[in-house]
Amino acid sequence: MLFLISAFSFAQSPDIIIGKYHLPNNLDIEIFKKNNKYFGKIIGLNGFENGQTQDIKNPKKSNRSNKLLGKVIIKNLEYDYEEKQWINGSIYGVEKGIFLDLKIKENKKDAIVIEASKYLFWKTMEWKKI
Repeated sequence: MLFLISAFSFAQSPDIIIGKYHLPNNLDIEIFKKNNKYFGKIIGLNGFENGQTQDIKNPKKSNRSNKLLGKVIIKNLEYDYEEKQWINGSIYGVEKGIFLDLKIKENKKDAIVIEASKYLFWKTMEWKKI
């Protein structure tokens, strides 16, 4: 019985990724949960792209004047209990105006490890918790 209690207390909760992160491109995002899926919105620009504040690379010309602050750029991440990863999400790459597949591969004490991919290309990086 004690073994089972111990095992459950060390099990990772999918909600552990909820919080604020600093990205390598100087954006700060907040990951939140809605309807059992995880999303992320921009909460800080920190001099992103020489002071860019609007979505100037958006593929839809009509959206290029939209503000970046508050923009939801991560959508529909789901937790896979077998793989112990957050999968099937997408992220909008603000720098290039493209959408990428997103997976959170690992949760660390002070960071998360993500993998963004498009077709056969992918990039793995760490986002620091703030």
